Amino acid sequence: MRKFWAGAAVFTSISVLPACVTNVEGGNPDGWVDVSPEPVPEIVELVPADVAADGTLTVGANPPFAPFEFKDSEGRIVGVEMDLGRAVASVMGLQFDPQEMDFSMILPAVQAGSLDAGISGFTDTEERRASFDFVDYLYAGVQWATQPGKDVDPAHPCGLTVAVQRTTVSETDDVRPKSDACVANGEDPITVLSFDTSDNAALAALVGRADALSADSPVTAWAVERSEGKLELVSEMFDAAPYGFAVPKDSPLAPAMAAALQHLIDTGDYDRILRQWNVTSGHLTQATINEQPIEGRE
Repeated sequence: MRKFWAGAAVFTSISVLPACVTNVEGGNPDGWVDVSPEPVPEIVELVPADVAADGTLTVGANPPFAPFEFKDSEGRIVGVEMDLGRAVASVMGLQFDPQEMDFSMILPAVQAGSLDAGISGFTDTEERRASFDFVDYLYAGVQWATQPGKDVDPAHPCGLTVAVQRTTVSETDDVRPKSDACVANGEDPITVLSFDTSDNAALAALVGRADALSADSPVTAWAVERSEGKLELVSEMFDAAPYGFAVPKDSPLAPAMAAALQHLIDTGDYDRILRQWNVTSGHLTQATINEQPIEGRE
């Protein structure tokens, strides 16, 4: 969902209204516990020899994109994707090593072999499947939030001011096309406020600079939860699509990671990790690669 081939967002630290800011907080949510399962021998055997020899699953991530990945107050990359990636690595008998890098450089690094995988809010799209396989772990869509009491309807947004993270589908596929439709119907366009980070977009809605926030559903839910009642959800999720871990096309790492994810689903650790981060919808009951069940792949 997030960005497609755009450059990485650059985080600007914000000291105002810290409840809605993610990169200057302690990090993990209240009640968080580490989920690091024991290795599963039959899944360990699936790990490609080069990855097994290194003993580490090295992945690229581009914080901040809370709750998926962001830095805690000590500079460590944390988030729901980091927890899922670490648990998958643990089941595979590997250490987990997230590397911070520009979003636009992650997939090329995976393709070049300098990273094992990309774990950074990647949407599993047909275009990307030409060069990569995706171990899908969640369905997420677009969701809006606003200040309590505001009259906001995502289906009728003409004349509103809406905050988005620049180059995300919220901007390119949701808000700007809706604005064009408003103009075509002779109504006022949407004023689109585009920010480098989802944090800043949420802050614009929280302080009233924007009428609403449009973002990926887990991102919106996270912002609402951290807003201390200053934001509320105003729509159901729409335009759902799969998020996935990106690996090289036809790599044996994909079935190994999918098997590890299926183990987490079967044991309940998968749901446990997601719910710790208030990701309560879009859960899978079966691990897939490019939206295809593992046993259905040739």
